[in-house]
Amino acid sequence: MRGHPLSGVTVVSLEQAVAAPYATRQLADLGARVIKVERPGEGDFARRYDTTVHGHSSYFVWINRSKESLTLNLKDPRGLEILHRLLDDADVLVQNLAPGATDRLGLGTEELTRRYPRLIPCTISGYGTTGPWADRKAYDMLVQCQTGLVSLTGTPEGTARTGISVADIAAGMYAYSGILTALYTRATTGTAHPVEVSLFEALAEWMGQPAYYTRYGGSQPPRLGTQHATIAPYGTYPAADGREVLFSIQNEREWAALCTEFLGRPDLTDDPRFATSSARVAHRAELNGIIAERFARSDSEELLKDLEAIGIACAGVNDIAAFLDHPVLAARGRWGEVALPGGTKVEALLPPADLAGLSPRMDPVPAVGEHTEAILSALGHSPAAIEALRADAVI
Repeated sequence: MRGHPLSGVTVVSLEQAVAAPYATRQLADLGARVIKVERPGEGDFARRYDTTVHGHSSYFVWINRSKESLTLNLKDPRGLEILHRLLDDADVLVQNLAPGATDRLGLGTEELTRRYPRLIPCTISGYGTTGPWADRKAYDMLVQCQTGLVSLTGTPEGTARTGISVADIAAGMYAYSGILTALYTRATTGTAHPVEVSLFEALAEWMGQPAYYTRYGGSQPPRLGTQHATIAPYGTYPAADGREVLFSIQNEREWAALCTEFLGRPDLTDDPRFATSSARVAHRAELNGIIAERFARSDSEELLKDLEAIGIACAGVNDIAAFLDHPVLAARGRWGEVALPGGTKVEALLPPADLAGLSPRMDPVPAVGEHTEAILSALGHSPAAIEALRADAVI
C-alpha cells in the first residue's frame, strides 16, 4: 500500500448491505486498511443478494474489494473484547447496524469517544439517531419513497424506483467525505469529530431542486419519463429507425441554432410559445410534435451527426451492455481487475477520482473470515486459542 494517500489509516467497519461498505471501499481504494467485521459463518447478508459474478453477489463484488474480512460474534464477550483490541489502534469505526444495536453492545458514539479519544466513529442510520423515526429500519427503496423521489420518477401513468440504490450510495458518499474531513480535522487540530449520516438526510439533500420548485412554485415537477420536468426540449425522441435519441437545449443560443439549422424553422426562435425556457415547458406538447416530425425523417445516426454539428448535446440511449463497451471507458483505460475468493479475476471500473501520479488500490474481494486467523495472530492469539474461539462460534 506504499504511496497510497490513506496508507497507515486503519478502519474497522461493522457493516452490511450497501451504504457503509460503499463508504469503506472508497477509503480502501485510497490505501486505508479496512477490517470488515462479519457474522461467523454467513457474513454480510449482501453476499447472498445474487450469484451472478462467478457465484458471487454483484453487490458484494462491487463494494468490498481491498478489505480484510474478520468474523466475530459480538454478542459473545470474547468477540467484543477482540473488537476493542482492534479499536485501541484504529482511526475510524464505521457502522450501519440495526437501530440501537451498537448502543446495546456498549459501542455508542458517546462511549466510544470517551474510551478512544482519537477514534472517529461514523454512524450510518436510516432516519438519524434521534427524532421520531430513530428506531425505524430503512432500506433504499423505503427512503426513495419517503423523500418523494419515487413520486418524481416514472411516467404520467405510474411511478418507478430508480434503477440503482441511490439512497445507499448518497449516504455512503457523505459518510466517505465526512470521514475524510474528520481525518483532516484530527490531523490539523488533534480533535476527532464523530460523523453521522442518515440515508434519509443524504437523499433529502439530493432532492434540493424539486424541493425548492415545489415549495415556491406551488406544485411538484411532473413525471415525464425521459423528458426533463423543468427544461424543454430536453429528453428522448424516436428516430426513423426506432432508436431513441436524447438531446438537450440549455440556453437561447442553442435554441436558435436548433430552430434555424436543425428544424429548418427560424420563425420559431422568437415565437412567444417557445422563446424562453419557461414558455417551452408550458407549450411542451406543441414543441414535442414539431421535434417528433423532424426526428421521423432521419435515422438515429444522421440525427446525432446533425445535432453534434451545431453544438447540441446529444446521445443515443444505451443499455448496460452498450455502456460496458463504451469507447470512453476503453480509450481512457478505466477498467482494472480484481480477484474474487478463489482467485478468479473480474473486470472492475477504476475509482472516478484520479490523483495524478497515484494508482488506486484494487486488491481482492475477501472470502468470509478470510483474514480472521492473521488478524487474531497479530493481536497475540495462539493457534490453539484461535481454534478454541472457532469451536465456540466466536469467530
